[in-house]
Amino acid sequence: MMLDTATLRVALALVDLTLLMLFYFITFRRTRSPYSGWWCMALLLFLVGNSVYLLGGTAHQGWAIPAGNVLLVAGAASIWAGGRSLRAPSPRPWHLAAGPAATAVASVLDHPATNAWAGGPVYLGFMAVLIGLAARELFLLERDYSRVHRPLAVGAGILAVFYLGRLFAYLIKGPDGPVFTSAFGSVPMTVLTMVTLVVASFTMADLSYEQQTRELRARATVDGLTGLLNRSAFLDLAENELRRLRRTGTTASLILADLDHFKTINDQFGHTAGDAALQAFARACAGTVRSTDLVGRYGGEEFILLLPGVTPDRAQEIAADISVRLHQTGSAIIPRLPTVSYGIAATGSGPGGLDAAVVSADAALYQAKMLGRDRAEVAAGDGTTK
Repeated sequence: MMLDTATLRVALALVDLTLLMLFYFITFRRTRSPYSGWWCMALLLFLVGNSVYLLGGTAHQGWAIPAGNVLLVAGAASIWAGGRSLRAPSPRPWHLAAGPAATAVASVLDHPATNAWAGGPVYLGFMAVLIGLAARELFLLERDYSRVHRPLAVGAGILAVFYLGRLFAYLIKGPDGPVFTSAFGSVPMTVLTMVTLVVASFTMADLSYEQQTRELRARATVDGLTGLLNRSAFLDLAENELRRLRRTGTTASLILADLDHFKTINDQFGHTAGDAALQAFARACAGTVRSTDLVGRYGGEEFILLLPGVTPDRAQEIAADISVRLHQTGSAIIPRLPTVSYGIAATGSGPGGLDAAVVSADAALYQAKMLGRDRAEVAAGDGTTK
């Protein structure tokens, strides 16, 4: 016996509600990850949208059809936003609102009171595009991101292609055409959506936990104030980088930087100004060095940089460029930014590795302070300055 569309929509609503409750209480409340939040939003929008469609054929059809179309497109936009949150900031609000807004206009202008497929082409087009964008976001993740994101990307791609097929069948023969009703109509679409939601919800739980784990790992390696590497993370990465450089016979330069008279800034202008100075210097470093260089906050007002393949003389020039950029940007919170002293040491030329380089750079930094600050001093090969 063939199930009618209304019965299938009720079944889909019950499945959607069950998945929403399970995913919210079991996954979202535990992880609070952006991905799980967007997926909960998508499930809620699909639940309400498919429930509204049940009013088709009644006196409420005039508003129910446009509302259902808009809610489902908004749900697809939420899926896209969730996929994007795994590797980049979520789309801007107007990007997410564009599809639902265009769908609303097309549906309202297409006589929804008498046309159950009002705005159909626009609705189908945006569903295909937005779900396709979600599949793309999952495909762009690193291969080892998780064990489920590639199969999930394939599933989203298949669903996007199905919506694209619905659009073409609709445009060629209309919603009453034999191809559309048999292969792409409401019944096969509802069944496919039900299966997809069940499978996706359980695989997406893995992605939510993976996103939470990565965020916690990032917090453990990043200084909360400046956004640079914290001390332990820098030292770990620098040790690995130096081992790699030794295998290739490449040297590097290590820079220790210290903001001059930092305590005076805190005393005169308050700790908010001191924080602003630290953040300004961090931005100056990030804007000057290469993406392959390592930059970290070493402690307090002291920073540390590892520049692979850079000579000490070139490191002096880079230090000068950082200071210039620092004072060119300025700060709205602090009247004047501090000067900076630098100690520079070469790595890979003697025993001791990273520890020896830090000791030499620290001695050079001390010498820069003794010579009047606001300057860079380079340690000689024996640890003295030159």
